[in-house]
Amino acid sequence: MTVEDVARKLPAIDLLRDHCRSLAVLDAILSPEQPDPFHSFFARWSESEAVASMRDGQGDEYDIVFSPAGAWIRGFAHESPMSPYVQDRPWPGVLDDVPEVFASRVEEPAFTDEDGMPVATACLWRESADDGWSTGTIDFPDHPADDPDGAAGLFQLLADRSPSAFRQWAEDYYEVPVDLEAVRHVLASRPLTDAVVAALNPGLAVTDLAQDIERAGYPRR
Repeated sequence: MTVEDVARKLPAIDLLRDHCRSLAVLDAILSPEQPDPFHSFFARWSESEAVASMRDGQGDEYDIVFSPAGAWIRGFAHESPMSPYVQDRPWPGVLDDVPEVFASRVEEPAFTDEDGMPVATACLWRESADDGWSTGTIDFPDHPADDPDGAAGLFQLLADRSPSAFRQWAEDYYEVPVDLEAVRHVLASRPLTDAVVAALNPGLAVTDLAQDIERAGYPRR
């Protein structure tokens, strides 16, 4: 699966935003002491933008900027043959076709290295009036797992947004049982209850998550 396949699986911008917010809250519930969460969501990244992020702690990451113009996604798989560090520049086509409205995101310091090089092996975007997601025109290198840009691993929980997909991932990652109905509740963006939170993390209550809920802008009622 490449970024082109992911583009066909992503939902409308508002649905993706809600899903990313829920992923951040689920991670906050399952691992409240984790200083660098796997998924995070900043509802007020700027005056007009929100950002969803993923950091796997091993070098793979993505960021999604939600703005009035639409949404822009960059992903980086550190072992990808399309890494900009292989040729000291982004792989041809990954960023070349990004619309002008998102051009500033490509050069945003948060998404580039200390030398100003964009850190990306995959990029997608969707303007507010678009009816689908777009990618650049890319000549992908051969890859034994058909995942040259790392998109399959980076965006697995965005391409498959089902509660069962998250539960399987979370049980593997956190090595604890994960309640499917509680996951379903959070992925539906329903207000948290102590019962739902405790089903995912016994002993934790909604009040313990106040900062996480506020940061993500998750619905309170």
